[in-house]
Amino acid sequence: MIRLQQDPFEPGALLTGFSAGRSETGAVVSFTGLARASGGGVERLVLEAYPGFTEAQIGRIAEAARARFSLQDLMIVHRVGEIAPGEAIVFVATAAVHRREAFEAADHLMDYLKSQAPFWKKERGPDGERWIEPTARDISDAARWEQERGEAP
Repeated sequence: MIRLQQDPFEPGALLTGFSAGRSETGAVVSFTGLARASGGGVERLVLEAYPGFTEAQIGRIAEAARARFSLQDLMIVHRVGEIAPGEAIVFVATAAVHRREAFEAADHLMDYLKSQAPFWKKERGPDGERWIEPTARDISDAARWEQERGEAP
């Protein structure tokens, strides 16, 4: 399941629902990303997405991850709109027979969401607004998945 939404969500409730009834699952891994205040420099994070397109692009990488890591299931919930420091931005959960695949898939999905997913991000703070681009670390984190497969980044 992939969902973009403006309303805040409760990561614990998402994880409980995602984990329920998994008698053949050996591992569920989840990640929750939170908005940071950056020492008072950020009052709001604003995420924009192109409806339909953004979900389709995330769906494409999610299906590739499902196959690559032999996932039984996955869930991605991502906020759009205005997000206050301390609020959850993103929730990713993966389910697999074995833990390694579940961990690697969650890491892989987050690297994609952080560096390549079609979101436009800006921070609002006391000094105004600024657009956010993926950092060099975000890009290198994502590139390692292609290098592991012997593909060009």
